[in-house]
Amino acid sequence: MKTDKQLQHDVLAELEWEPSVEASKIGVASADGVITLTGQVGTYLEKTKAEEVSKRVYGVRAVANDIAVKIGGPHARTDAEIATAVLNSLKWDADVDDEKIKVGVRDGWVTLEGSATWKYQSDAAERDVRVLTGVRGVTNTITLVSPVRTADVQKKIEDAFRRSAEVDARRVEVHATDGRIVLRGNVRSWAERAEAQQAAWSAPGVINVENNLIVMP
Repeated sequence: MKTDKQLQHDVLAELEWEPSVEASKIGVASADGVITLTGQVGTYLEKTKAEEVSKRVYGVRAVANDIAVKIGGPHARTDAEIATAVLNSLKWDADVDDEKIKVGVRDGWVTLEGSATWKYQSDAAERDVRVLTGVRGVTNTITLVSPVRTADVQKKIEDAFRRSAEVDARRVEVHATDGRIVLRGNVRSWAERAEAQQAAWSAPGVINVENNLIVMP
């Protein structure tokens, strides 16, 4: 088990290793496996990337991302410009049914509303926004509405876990009710937790996944 000081050191080193993150602008604190990120960056993409990088460090149980996004100079955009860029980005993404999504922008913060059939479609829409210049944050309220219902969705997910080289199926419990999945148990890393969640979302008919898996290195 790493000490807080070791974990802080490792997260800082991982941030410095990541070329898309300016580590010198990010502060890292560690307490009982929980990492808190502070500081100020110029894009929302860099903020989310810093969180992603921190989660891949062994021993990290949770990340509180308190990094502020301050946009100025060449990155500044009006809400109208951002809205136009979002609509164009969604339109050109083959994974997104842009006709089912509505976009709102206020002070650089983008809100996505509407519906999608699969989680990957909702994730793709959010990803399209995250990379755009001028965006300060994203609120994704896209609702999943699946026409598919399978009685054995729980078994399909459990079978997927057993096939996965990344997930220890013995440590994960799956509970399914009307397309709503609850995952419980312990995993060894954030990567394993994310893999289990992704596998659950991949089952046909799933409209919600509640991931209660606890990272226990």
